[in-house]
Amino acid sequence: RLGRVLDLAVAPDGSRVAVASHDGRVLLVERDSGEVREIARSENGDAGGLVFSPDSGWLAWSHPGPGSLSQLKIANTADLSVADATPLRFNDFSPAFTLDGKHLAFLSERSFDPVYDAHVFDMAFVGACRPHLIPLAATTPSPFGPQRHGRPVGGDKPEHHGGDDGDDQVRPVTRIDLDGLADRIVPFPVEAGHYSTLRAAENGLLWLRHPLRGVLGDTRATPEADGPSTTLERYDLAQLRVEELADSASDFAVSGDGKRVLLSADGKLRVVPSDSKPPSDDEEPGGAVTVDLSRIRQMLDPAAEWRQMYDEAGRLMRDNFWRPDLGGVDWNGVLDRYRPVLERVATHDDLVDLLWEVAGELGTSHAYVTPPGVHEEDTHRQGLLGADISRDDQGRWRIDRVLPPETSDPRARSPLTAPGTGVRAGDVILAVDGRPVDTVTGPGPLLVGAAGKPVELTVAPSGGGDPRHAVVVPVADEEPLRYHAWVADRRAYVHERSGGRLGYLHVPDMVGSGWAQLHRDLRVEVAREGLVVDVRENRGGHTSQLVVEKLARRIVGWDLPRGMQPMSYPLDAPRGPVVAVANEFSGSDGDIVNAAIKALGIGPVVGTRTWGGVVGIDSRYGLVDGTGVTQPKYAFWLEGYGWGVENHGVDPDVEVVHAPQDWAADRDPQLDEAIRIALEALDGTPAKAPPVLP
Repeated sequence: RLGRVLDLAVAPDGSRVAVASHDGRVLLVERDSGEVREIARSENGDAGGLVFSPDSGWLAWSHPGPGSLSQLKIANTADLSVADATPLRFNDFSPAFTLDGKHLAFLSERSFDPVYDAHVFDMAFVGACRPHLIPLAATTPSPFGPQRHGRPVGGDKPEHHGGDDGDDQVRPVTRIDLDGLADRIVPFPVEAGHYSTLRAAENGLLWLRHPLRGVLGDTRATPEADGPSTTLERYDLAQLRVEELADSASDFAVSGDGKRVLLSADGKLRVVPSDSKPPSDDEEPGGAVTVDLSRIRQMLDPAAEWRQMYDEAGRLMRDNFWRPDLGGVDWNGVLDRYRPVLERVATHDDLVDLLWEVAGELGTSHAYVTPPGVHEEDTHRQGLLGADISRDDQGRWRIDRVLPPETSDPRARSPLTAPGTGVRAGDVILAVDGRPVDTVTGPGPLLVGAAGKPVELTVAPSGGGDPRHAVVVPVADEEPLRYHAWVADRRAYVHERSGGRLGYLHVPDMVGSGWAQLHRDLRVEVAREGLVVDVRENRGGHTSQLVVEKLARRIVGWDLPRGMQPMSYPLDAPRGPVVAVANEFSGSDGDIVNAAIKALGIGPVVGTRTWGGVVGIDSRYGLVDGTGVTQPKYAFWLEGYGWGVENHGVDPDVEVVHAPQDWAADRDPQLDEAIRIALEALDGTPAKAPPVLP
């Protein structure tokens, strides 16, 4: 009757429990009778942030709307009447009644202060959130405004902002005047930014303030450096000021009396005062206590745990699969049919294999089972030199190619091109840290555990002369280096074959890394006469509509400033034909981008039929031991294909198969055909060019 419980709150008087279910329902469960009453229902996602007023008479929550919108709703727990506390215009979330019952605080993304993008002509609202407060009674003044009797002096706490110790205290009564409730919203006098987890405490409110971070972490000082941390802040409603309680926090909870905070930070749990910053040393006085997590004792029965995980994975799929009827599959029958195999499972790997097989019965993409990762100590990571090396006929290991660095990507550091190394193609690696390189195994075994650590290479220069010594810092992963080198090679090839008329862009995925890669060379490449957009090997994501917006731009004007090159209007718009290249590893959002390119008439798609998986996921659930399981939930319909991209893919306009012999000979027939088509289109319709001055 409850469905899957996603959020839960207990009334302060213990009489009832509020539940937010997976199907959008908000429910009240009576403690004594067990009666379940439905308060509200959403068709736009999950409700959250359930919170009772101190007198248990009211329930507030964040009710989802379309897209990313949400509003606050409040319900009278006696008659179940529901009212809007905020309008459905913004994203309002994390409500909290102050402990005196007079105000409802919440977080809201309603600050519209755009910031110019540094790389492209765009604007973004990067810090839109701020805490807000609603005086619930029409006669209750804003705590931030003038008070009729003035404010107490000497730092005294106003009586109505706290509670007395003891279980026999009288809880304050919450009175709400619904008329004009949303008009009484006032913002906290704090800077807008990124906030979460607002909670009421004694004489104030607590929240987490998050620093501005990029999705890739490339703005950190170094790839290994810790980025800025999330802080726990407190707003004192008596002193009307904000103060930092902890400079590093990941989560927190407030005790029932509002006087203490259970703080989670840096893998530790501490109980600290809610009204002052605790000392850093646990031994110092001040009321801070570290919870000794080593006292936890946990007895596991693996077979019982695996049975529970099997059933849980089945329930998650049942409750979230994109079709309520699971595509006509008898899901209970499937679970029963495989359950005898469950009794023979002997390892966690066996269980993962079994869950894959069970999910596969649904025949839908994105049904993944991901075992929890195993941490690998840095001391054991293989060091790599960022180079192609081979053994010559004398048994010496020669450097054939040094991969160039990509200075805009901190992960694409090339060890052998670092200042002072002077190592070049043709040089021979004689020794690593003074140990001779074996003629059979090469330098690899001598670089075990060397990733991120300085090592000394003894190198014989290709032009002859005495051996020289170079200190280099190997990398643990060459993929970023090799990827950027691959893109640079393809771009140079397109430029050469087209006589510089065509630009080239590769989009490796549809998440932050792909968005970054698209813009590394967008301004230069899009200014050429035509454009080849390579989405082969695209790993998917969710940004295809942003990519398509760029490619679909059409030049309708020109800006001709004196003494400068003309600029197209709009900026970064293709000047001529656009040709896309796709293959069987263009998947998920990589499927969708090709379907969109065809539907919008941006240009032809060359290559092979794409992967064929467009029922999306949100990856929100995990099993008890950290194993991740996904449920295909977001079905996708596309113009020209309907529902047909799933399990089929997007057919190219011009099919070109990349055969094994092409790989062996380092040929790229798909790219060759894209170049031919683009140049042929230019012959028929020249690229747009700026006019001469009148």
